[in-house]
Amino acid sequence: MVRILIADDHSVVRAGLRALLERHGNFRVVAEASTGEEAIAKAKESHPDVAVLDIRMPGLSGIEACRQIVAMQDGCKVIMLTSYAEDELLFAAIQAGASGYVLKRIGDNELVQAVERVSRGEGMLDPSMTATVFTEMRKATQAQHAAAFADLTPQELAVLSLVAEGLTNRQIAVRLYLGEGTVRNYVSSILAKIGVSNRAEAAAYAVKHNLSELIPPNSVGHPADGDQNPHKL
Repeated sequence: MVRILIADDHSVVRAGLRALLERHGNFRVVAEASTGEEAIAKAKESHPDVAVLDIRMPGLSGIEACRQIVAMQDGCKVIMLTSYAEDELLFAAIQAGASGYVLKRIGDNELVQAVERVSRGEGMLDPSMTATVFTEMRKATQAQHAAAFADLTPQELAVLSLVAEGLTNRQIAVRLYLGEGTVRNYVSSILAKIGVSNRAEAAAYAVKHNLSELIPPNSVGHPADGDQNPHKL
């Protein structure tokens, strides 16, 4: 039996959700609430397995109620229910610990499936929001990788990209029209800034943090005549 708490500031919505969910033989609605504060109190009293919370309620928001319920009720999963697909609220709900995020226009069977899935420890995201999540995840990953090189100057980035390609200091100097001693200084500065001890570790760091996405291979400088073995260490 899955014990369910329903929280929505509209009594008609709560009644509809109760009727829908209790048609499922394994579901039992153990409490209802009309505000975020009430949802937290009812969660303490009834110990639900799943809380279905409206994201916008008077006073304490559904997101803050979610955060507190997840923190105090071990094992309770939360589904956020909302009328609108809003990116900002979606990510706030995820950060608050929500296991599911569905729109109120979801079909009856889909809502039942959402409760079933989160009660088993799975996640549930409204299909209309999936593309948004993956896009934001990609952006976050790209930003994280870019931050790994935040302390490097553009010239140091260029040098590091060539180190990652396996070029020697002399080859990098030719490629970038610099003196070999200047390149050596750049390499020393790069090692210190990214916290590694040698060129091999610097190359590994560049690969790990996808430097090639910031500076595509072969886009830095120009190979010079006689640069026959660009991968020689």
